[in-house]
Amino acid sequence: MDYTPYPRHHVLCIDMRSFYASVECMKRGLDPQKALLAVVGDPDRSGSIVLAASPALKKKHGISNVSRYFELPKDPNLVIANAHMGDYLTISLEITKLMLRFVPKEAIHVYSVDEVWVTVDGLERLHGSPYQIAQKIQASIREQFGIESVIGIGDNKFLAKVVMDIHAKKNSQGISECRYEDVSDLLWPIPVEKVWGIGSRLMTHLNRMGIITLGNLANYSKSILKKRFGVIGEQLYWHAWGIDLSPVTGNFTKTEQKGYGHGVTLLRDYTKDEIYACILDLCEEACRRARKDEKEGKTIHLSISYASEYGGGFSRSISIDVPTNDTWEMYQVCLQLFDRFYEEGCHIRKASVTLTNLTDECGTQLSLFEKRDQHKQLYQAIDQVRERFGSTSLLRASSYTSGGIALDRGKKIGGHFE
Repeated sequence: MDYTPYPRHHVLCIDMRSFYASVECMKRGLDPQKALLAVVGDPDRSGSIVLAASPALKKKHGISNVSRYFELPKDPNLVIANAHMGDYLTISLEITKLMLRFVPKEAIHVYSVDEVWVTVDGLERLHGSPYQIAQKIQASIREQFGIESVIGIGDNKFLAKVVMDIHAKKNSQGISECRYEDVSDLLWPIPVEKVWGIGSRLMTHLNRMGIITLGNLANYSKSILKKRFGVIGEQLYWHAWGIDLSPVTGNFTKTEQKGYGHGVTLLRDYTKDEIYACILDLCEEACRRARKDEKEGKTIHLSISYASEYGGGFSRSISIDVPTNDTWEMYQVCLQLFDRFYEEGCHIRKASVTLTNLTDECGTQLSLFEKRDQHKQLYQAIDQVRERFGSTSLLRASSYTSGGIALDRGKKIGGHFE
């Protein structure tokens, strides 16, 4: 591969190690590298998932982020911590602000609450080489927050991310670098399922084609990959060669909204009668966000997953003639979908709704038979009250029934209590 036409940058991918667990350790005055601490979504439920485990807990007992509360060892030194999403978001924001000591804000791309890309082009005279900058960032995060981090360095975001995932996390220094010329040695021997962006389903398809490693993928026919997987197949090919043309600087906080959705994994199985209140609460939140952005949608999706003993579910959509962000209109369409595709007698464990096919909100279309303008004014008033006094300050009566979810979720951030 001739890499001459492709851009070369100095991109760092920074990951906070065991971030949730590290924050909880620091709050308790514990050493995140030595303490045995697990962050659990809801300790009152034995099946609750372990959201994070400290490095020592992972090493000593093999606990991972897919373990369940009941699987935790009976170790007298084990500390169980409730998840506090508000604290994690606050620390994440402060770490992002710390990056401004090294780079301007347009060079920072926050990927998740514990991961960020930073482009350090042209900073050699100020801070040294990319490796030296990575060391300084590591030291600053450790000194200010007591949190360890691992960093990948590459010519683009993909290389920085993948070398961080695969090599930096195993490196004693917590820093690894991969340039175009290093791809064949550092990345090609890696199984495809360990590469960022390749999930278990895609791995199965690739393995059936004889593609086991990233090197196999790089040396496969690009045209066949594209024919089999479409544009994703072509992207897989270029990534296997370490090529990624996504921007490394810019306004990464501004993204085009494709739809407004809201979903929930229920804490227990819901009956048919209970799910109606849940769907209404989901529609309320999706439409509230659409109204806030002055958007309307013509396509309404409903997805339902049944409890494990029943299995399956359905995901269906309907497009309507006039775009809407009216909660009740969206709810009525969701009821049509539910009544049509629901399998009688099945209990429900997951539900989600989405409003897509968006357009800018325009003047209300008048009708002799509908009071759309009155509804619009009503929702504006409701949204203003909730904006000022909180999301649970004004709720429908159905939200207080056994099937309602708005009251409980209003107390949480990211699905977990603050």
